[in-house]
Amino acid sequence: MKKAFFYFLVLFVASCTNAKKNKVDLTVKSKRKAIPQKRKTAKKKDSLNNKNTVAFFTAYGNENTETKVRFTTRLGDIDIQLFKDTPLHRANFIFLVKKGYFDTTCFHRVVPNFIAQGGNSEDFKTSNFRNKYKNYRLPPEFRKNHKHECGSIAIARDWDNNPQKLSTPFEFYITVKSEPHLNFEHTVFGKVIKGMDVVDKITKVKRGKDDWPNEDIFIKAEILD
Repeated sequence: MKKAFFYFLVLFVASCTNAKKNKVDLTVKSKRKAIPQKRKTAKKKDSLNNKNTVAFFTAYGNENTETKVRFTTRLGDIDIQLFKDTPLHRANFIFLVKKGYFDTTCFHRVVPNFIAQGGNSEDFKTSNFRNKYKNYRLPPEFRKNHKHECGSIAIARDWDNNPQKLSTPFEFYITVKSEPHLNFEHTVFGKVIKGMDVVDKITKVKRGKDDWPNEDIFIKAEILD
């Protein structure tokens, strides 16, 4: 299988005893070779782009009110409840599920006793989807009542040159325990309501030095209500 370069979340951890968690290089090189990009044919463009993100997801959220999503993986199912008081992030997540984006992705970074991060892959369909929508960003929706606890689902973001803490909407992570140092750094927009044991299994699989599982854990996403 051919392989590609990609970027994903940089997360800092409070512990000074674990150098690996303390800082992760923003640029991670995959062992895989770059996948040739297919030439795109002219298609009618979606109305979503990196300039109208808030207006688009405000309208989309009013028309798509679902709040529950299921991830099916080879290790089991994970059911997620999305918060209504983070409307842009909820609408974005539902949009990506309905568009089939997550079905092109996997859990690509796992760290025991820390996080399971998903929403990216080395499939050209994943990068093509992002490029189609100009890799838009979401403004943060920090809430005092939504903190990084066991089973919290939060959004990734770039740490460099991002003073507004804009969310990178295609990647998410699930915490397996309380991580207060991440509060008000990343938007928490949901929680696991069933299948936390599956998340624990995912974080404990064998992985490479870049925290990518040795055997891919692909995602199949569906709306529950």
